[in-house]
Amino acid sequence: MRKNNIFPIFLFVIAGIFTACEAEIDQHTPDAGEADLTTFVALGNSLTAGFTDGELFREGQLHSLGNIMADQFRHAGLEAFNQPLMHDDIGFGGRLVLALVDGSLMPVPMGTDINPENYENIYHTDGPFHNLGVPGAATQHLLAEGYAMANPYYKRFASDTLTSSILGDALALNPSFFSLWIGSNDILNYAMSGGVDAEILPPQEFEAAYQFIIQQLTQNGAGGVTANIVEITQTPFFNTVPYNALYLDDQDVVDMLNAAYAEAEHIEFEIGPNPLVAADPDHPAGIRQLNIGELVLLPALSGIQNEGLGSLEPLPLFYYLSLEEVSHIKQSVRDYNDIIEATASQFDLAMADIKGLLSAAEPGIYFDAIPFSTEFVSGGVFSLDGLHLSARGYAIVANEFIATINRHYNSSIPKVAIGNFPGIVFP
Repeated sequence: MRKNNIFPIFLFVIAGIFTACEAEIDQHTPDAGEADLTTFVALGNSLTAGFTDGELFREGQLHSLGNIMADQFRHAGLEAFNQPLMHDDIGFGGRLVLALVDGSLMPVPMGTDINPENYENIYHTDGPFHNLGVPGAATQHLLAEGYAMANPYYKRFASDTLTSSILGDALALNPSFFSLWIGSNDILNYAMSGGVDAEILPPQEFEAAYQFIIQQLTQNGAGGVTANIVEITQTPFFNTVPYNALYLDDQDVVDMLNAAYAEAEHIEFEIGPNPLVAADPDHPAGIRQLNIGELVLLPALSGIQNEGLGSLEPLPLFYYLSLEEVSHIKQSVRDYNDIIEATASQFDLAMADIKGLLSAAEPGIYFDAIPFSTEFVSGGVFSLDGLHLSARGYAIVANEFIATINRHYNSSIPKVAIGNFPGIVFP
């Protein structure tokens, strides 16, 4: 049997019409305005820590959202910003790189020996730390004492691995200014499991935790900037593989598949793109073809291309999101973002509209005369894991944070030049 010719996902050509976005030139002397940037702490999850290409590693941390902002804050009064840097560019071993696989460019594991020193706590030798972004952290995790015992990333730099909390470590620095970008993992874990192995934190529980964090951070008069949550289903992890990714160009293969599913009259194949076959316990037959609007997760791609997944073998539940699950995710993002916006207004904080920023970049946009989009790999905004940003993506987001701070606090913090940050590395 000849292999199916799957939809050509990895043709790295930026398509579409790009919307021009001129770089702003700040002619003012850098000034903090009404913000006190003397002691800045950055709280959040992997997006604050600098997680990219499937891992947290030293070079990625140097281009983290927290560090990019801190570098600019130094022009306006910041005294120090310390990060819990990994010892190398391998991290815990999950880093992805681009490689040629059967003639196609594919993200593959870097496959290098792991340094055991990366697992050791470094607080008492290198701390305390101002970048408190912890990969994997959900909102309530910022409050959890002893969270280091459940998260190896936090265990590396927690002030006390048995008793400390992320928020507690932040408050111990008595910050004059903070950034908080949190909440995506409360939804993302559900989305990444195909709605199978996790639940979305109810909005009222998110609101209670989020408002408590803000109240604690502002109790001594600190200013800050928050950010809303991106539209999770717009990330390449969820929209690179189309629902009809099974492309057939051989009538014999079409006939064979139709014969194989002859008893399932609702499943039919034809020349051209075909909806993937997926398991569905709610369907009378237990299987069906996907519908437009349903989302296939990026990890399914290899099985679709090489193992007959979605054709000879139904796509498992954990590899796709149904229409109902997509709707649940989108509504949760809206609910969380309403809470984030209302809380920022209540505590008179700046709030960066990162959801709007990345939504605008989806069809294509220019930053500093460089074209970007949210396309997987070729777009330049997202890294090779399809979820986290590239170094240039973090620089784009950092500029939005800075612009928001400047508007809210009447400051004139300079933005960064996007072109000074590395893009996706091709072999």
